[in-house]
Parts: sequence; C-alpha cells; structure tokens
Amino acid sequence: MDITFLLNGESVRLVDVSPTATLLDWLREERGLTGTKEGCNEGDCGACTVMVTDNRGARALNACILFLPQLHGKAVRTVEGIAAPDGTLHPVQEAMVELHGSQCGFCTPGFIVSMAVAHLNGDDAHDDALAGNLCRCTGYAPIVRAARAATSADVPGHMTDTPPDAAPQEYAPETADALADLCAAHPDATLVAGATDVGLWVTKALKRPQPLIFLNRCTDLQQIEVTDDTITIGAGVTMDRVRDLMADHHPSYAEMIRRYGSAQVRNAATIGGNVANGSPIGDNPPALIALGATLHLRHRDGARQILLEDFFIAYGKQDRRPGEFVEAISIPRQPDRLRVYKLSKRFDQDISAVCGAFNITVEDGIVSDARIAFGGMAATPKRATHVEQAITGQPWDDQTLIEAWDAWEADFQPMSDMRASADYRITAACNMLSRVYLDQIGAKTDVLKVTP
Repeated sequence: MDITFLLNGESVRLVDVSPTATLLDWLREERGLTGTKEGCNEGDCGACTVMVTDNRGARALNACILFLPQLHGKAVRTVEGIAAPDGTLHPVQEAMVELHGSQCGFCTPGFIVSMAVAHLNGDDAHDDALAGNLCRCTGYAPIVRAARAATSADVPGHMTDTPPDAAPQEYAPETADALADLCAAHPDATLVAGATDVGLWVTKALKRPQPLIFLNRCTDLQQIEVTDDTITIGAGVTMDRVRDLMADHHPSYAEMIRRYGSAQVRNAATIGGNVANGSPIGDNPPALIALGATLHLRHRDGARQILLEDFFIAYGKQDRRPGEFVEAISIPRQPDRLRVYKLSKRFDQDISAVCGAFNITVEDGIVSDARIAFGGMAATPKRATHVEQAITGQPWDDQTLIEAWDAWEADFQPMSDMRASADYRITAACNMLSRVYLDQIGAKTDVLKVTP
C-alpha cells in the first residue's frame, strides 16, 4: 500500500507500507523523530501523542496504535513540529517553561502536543483535554496552569495544516458500496476504524492480522442524521462526535462518554467498532440498549436491521454473517429519561467494572416502562429483564426497589476478577437503581462530592 501525507509541514510518500506498521515505530526508527515517546504502547499514557489534521480539523491521537495507512491524505505534527520553523516556541511551550510544568521530561512532548491541539481548537476544558496524558513527576497543577496561561495567545500560523490531495487506496474504501464489495470478497478481513482495539492486537498480542480494510476514508459511515423520529449514527462516527450529539439529547450518556478513554482515544474510536467487537465491558451498548437502539448491518447482497440487544449472542460471538459489517445505529427519539452510570477504579480513562444504563418511565407515581441494561455483569451486554418486570407496574418508591432485590440474581451471575468481585458487582448494580430513583425525586447524587 502506497500512502501520502504531510509530516510537520513536509510532504511524505511511502511505498509498500505494511498495513500494521505503527506511526510511532516509523517516526522513531525511520525518521529519527524520537520526541514522540513509547510509554504504555496501548493508547493509555499519551507519551506518543501527535496532532493529525484532516477534513474534520485537528485532533490529538495516540501514535502507538495509529497504523500508517490511516494517515493517507492527512497531515501529522509531532512535538518537533510544534515550534515554528525558525525555532520560536509555541505559546504552550513557553508557558510550560515559565510555569515549571516539566520535570523528568518523558511525558512532556505528549503534553505539549495535546495542549497545542486544544489551543488550536479553542478548547479550554483543560482537565478533559489532558486526561489522556499521564505524569508521574511534576503533577498536573503546573501543567494545567501552563495550559490556562497560553489560552489567550494567538495560534501560530504554522499550526494550520492543509492535508494533501490523495488518490483512493484499494483497501481504504470511500463509500459503503465499495466497502460491501471488499467485505464480500474478503469475508475474513479485519475491519479497522480507529484502531483503538486492533492496534493492541499488534502492539501487545504481537499479531499481524491480514488482510486489513481501513474504514477511515469511508465517509458514508461518518454521517449523523437527526429527524423528528430517529437519531441515526453512522458506524464510523467517532466517540468525540457521539459525545457532542448526546449532550443535546441524553446528557447523562454524554457525561459517561467524557470518561470513555481519553481525548486521544475518543478522537479515534468509533461507535460501530465499540459495538462490533462485542466486548462485555463496552460502555456504549448498555446505553444504546436502554434507548431501544436498532443495529443496521450491511452486506453486498443486502441490508438488515436487528435490535442491538439481539446482536450479542455469547462471549466473543455476535450475529454478524461473513462479509457483513455494521453500517449504522439508530435510536428512537424520546424524552430524556436515560441515566448512565460508569463504575471504575479510576475515574478517568479506565475500564468499567460495572456500567449501568436506566431508561425508566414513571406516570402518576407508577413505573409504566423500564429498560435497564448493563456491561460488566455478564458475558455480553445484557438487559436486566427480571428487574424490569419486578418494578414495572409498581409504585416508584423505596419499597419497590427492596422487593426487586431477588430479581437481580435472576438476571445476572457476574464473575469475580481483578476489577471487582461478583458480590460487589451485584451490590453496585442495585445501588445504581437506587441512585436513579434518588435522582428522579430530586436528591443530590453527585458521587464526586462529599457533603455532611
């Protein structure tokens, strides 16, 4: 595969690129750009953060799980390209020096790139923008102070990149029709959207899956359509865009997405990839199931639709036929009753021990409808159908919650692992339902604040 992209303002053309070669390895080993560091090599620490610009604008991404073919027709800036060509420091670099934001320096290049991207985009939610960059020496206070200090400075002219024109690639389809043809011809191919999952197959499991079909240029899958009846989200829509969308429709879901990986991960990960991999601890499926979402599947021979909850058959097994791919997810428009609670050992950027989603309708003090779904409680994302039945038609009060206790064990027999014990998971799930009740009657339920 031949690719063309900009690197720190200069055109690069690579011939016969390995589809699983990562940008991090290429930068360090082939170009000598060692400012981009290898830390965790799985997209968690942010030491490898680079800026990637395409028709969506500039985003911070993790180079360690970014495959070179994903850069075709884009522009990349590493920490070496953040300062001006004449050596003048970027405002965030100056602020880091002045406010002593660096100590050992290993993490600093990644911080600089994340800060520079946020500065370019006018993003002053500094805690969120930097949640994917880990520091173990300086601490975050001086780094956040530096980000704030640079906020009002002008964006340097060299930071605005124009991605090059690039010819289509054989295994990077640009339409859903072309993708359907490729998938039918190569039913065993691995589909790569953001590579936040597949990237770890390469960097951690040392696999070299072949062939790969890259979806990042397939614009048909990147559309969002909102009508009076339905919200339709293309499978290739990244999680940062899903968060913005849900902030207007289901804010509790959007708040959960804020804790979904880091900014670098949300900028790359797609909603279709999160659903298609069938993880029992994926954070999107519980919310989507609670909303009654429909999954749109596509094959060269036609399309079909199924309820999202029916897609997950067993651990590692989904209702997806050879040559078929996830095309979109649609959600019925509805009043916002959704509450989504993510429980993890670390607040930001951590895998859920339990993720619960609750869509409960109460009329005249009686539960008239309930859709409750969980991740982390079974081998697949799963509805709590017995709990739903136990509370539906009952008064929405403490007594109903108590009487529904036995229904939890009828729905779930969770496992014990390093994240949580089975008993803890069941107890947490019960408490989440109580939290929904307290929230709906106006009680304060902010788990980040302790009040006397």
